[in-house]
Amino acid sequence: MTSAKILVVDDDPAIRNLINRYLSQQNYQLEVAQDGDTALKVFEQFNPDLVILDLNLPDTTGLILCREMQSRTHVFILMLTSEQDPKLGLKVGADDFVTKPFDLEELSLRIKAILKRQRSMTDLEVQSLTYRDLIINPNRREVYVKGELVLLSALDFNLLYCLARKPGRAWKRTELLQQVWGYQDESNDRGRLIDVHIGHIRQKIEPDPKNPSFIQTVRSVGYRFD
Repeated sequence: MTSAKILVVDDDPAIRNLINRYLSQQNYQLEVAQDGDTALKVFEQFNPDLVILDLNLPDTTGLILCREMQSRTHVFILMLTSEQDPKLGLKVGADDFVTKPFDLEELSLRIKAILKRQRSMTDLEVQSLTYRDLIINPNRREVYVKGELVLLSALDFNLLYCLARKPGRAWKRTELLQQVWGYQDESNDRGRLIDVHIGHIRQKIEPDPKNPSFIQTVRSVGYRFD
């Protein structure tokens, strides 16, 4: 099996070298970049499966770079941040985050969970799901609303598909974390991941995100796709 390709973007050479050395020992293919301009050039040539992206860069921000990369491909983004609020990256399509200073083993586990989700979604050949004017194509990993292509991050797509393939089922947040993220974690921070991504999906597919018709909130439980 071909090893996964990871692009590390951070302006701190110590952090770049640390992550590069650690992940190289796990047989990943690694490329590094110290700023946004270099990162985009490497991104186009390297076509990574996952980008480890620092929030603060000398010529741009990780938020802008994340949005740009997600507009080009369905690449997974793991954000490195010194902020305590994960919404900063998740709102623009980041799939997960690690707060600096971080533990290398935790970083590795997050990467493995993300790449596992990618394989599990692409290994299945299933039919498109159609609900009114919403079409979800899991083979091409595309979503259409009223015939128009809607751009979702890789993780947003996985979460939407998880809900939509079992309409009417009420999912607990812990169940969605396990199904989509691969986590068995009931902490409030991880539960907030679900809420942030649901909000992002609603903005893309709901006619009125404040009064959603597709993804319903089930009070004291989680969410349900109607």
